[in-house]
This record gives sequence, structure tokens and C-alpha cells, in this order.
Amino acid sequence: MARGFFITFEGLDGSGKTTQLKRLADHLIARSLPVVTLRQPGGTPLGDRLRAVLLDSRSETALGPIALSAELALMFADRAQAVAEIIRPALREGKIILCDRYTDSSEAYQGAGRELGRETVLTMHRILCENLQPDLTILLLPPLETSLRRARRRNQRHMEQCGIDENRFERESDAFYRRIHRAYEEIARRESQRVVIVANDSSIDAIEMCIASVVDDRLAANVSLG
Repeated sequence: MARGFFITFEGLDGSGKTTQLKRLADHLIARSLPVVTLRQPGGTPLGDRLRAVLLDSRSETALGPIALSAELALMFADRAQAVAEIIRPALREGKIILCDRYTDSSEAYQGAGRELGRETVLTMHRILCENLQPDLTILLLPPLETSLRRARRRNQRHMEQCGIDENRFERESDAFYRRIHRAYEEIARRESQRVVIVANDSSIDAIEMCIASVVDDRLAANVSLG
């Protein structure tokens, strides 16, 4: 069976990537293509438990401060499990995987935001994920202030409505997020064949059409799915 196609969505919280991933999934399913969706952290039983520790702002009250190296290790524990349990099997079955965050997020958030360094992150990726790279990455990068405003408002609303607190990262300073934003720009320059950057703040529908066009072109050029 032909190998599938691995697409990741990246960007700051509040960039709209989760919404656009869902819309792309609907678009591909309408074309009768086999689609698997997941998010990181999370997406597996182990990953969902790790997500609760990593994103809940109450974790540090219950567990004490989470060391920066421990945070990175937990991110990769989640990722390695997702690769083994979901991503590689789906690729072997010829499916299209849509993943909300992958190693680019760790390079941006932990490597740059936490200042642990790009090489540390990429070395862990080579060892723990066997250097499995996406075929295509959609990087949504609207203005920094827009993303932060949306993310903080959304997470506060989600906590009030559902009782789920995923605000641990949103409490960080604007300087933290500026480092992440710059890191994403650098990743896009370095990986220009893989990463397609959507840097404007157009309507949701306009961005959806842009992404669908890019993905349709890449799939048409892919021997196994075209």
C-alpha cells in the first residue's frame, strides 16, 4: 500500500490553526480521501494525560514548578507515543494525517520561548521520533497581538464554560511570545519547501480557501495520493 501524507498545522495559540485544520479535514473527507486528525499534546490516552499536566495552569500548584527540561521531555513523550500509535500506522495505511502541532512547536515554544535552544529540540526529535518529518506544514502567523488577544479570550471562555483550564502558557510574557513568533519565522525560512506560511489576518473563509488550494496542489503532486 502507498505511503500516506503527513500535514501539520503550526502557529501561536489564537492563530486559528485548530479551526483551519477542522475545515481542511472536512474538505478532504468531501473528496473521499482517508483522513486522520490529532492534536499535540494529546491525541492518545497517554497524550491526553500529559496534556492535562502541560497545559493546565493549576499543575504547578499541585505538582510544584515544572522544570523546563521536564516540560520538553513531556512534550516529546507525548509526541513519540503519537508517532508510534497513530502517525506511522496511518502513513502505512495510506491515510492523510492532519496534526495540530508537532516538533516545530517545541522548537518555537521550548527552544526559543523557554530558551533551551534549537539543537536540543532537534536532537530529541531525531532520537525519539526517528526524525519523522511532515510532508507539509501550514504555518498560520497573523500579527502577534491578534493571536495573543484571541488565545487569552478563548481560553478564559473555555474555562468558564467547560471548567477546563489550559492557560499555563498564556500566562507567559509578551517577550516569551515574541521569541516564539521570531522562531516560527526562522523555521519557515529554513524549511521553505515544507512550510507554507499564512501571515495575513484575512477572513476564516479566505484562509480556508488558500489552505485547501495549497493542499490540493501538494496531494496532486504526490504519487501515492494524486
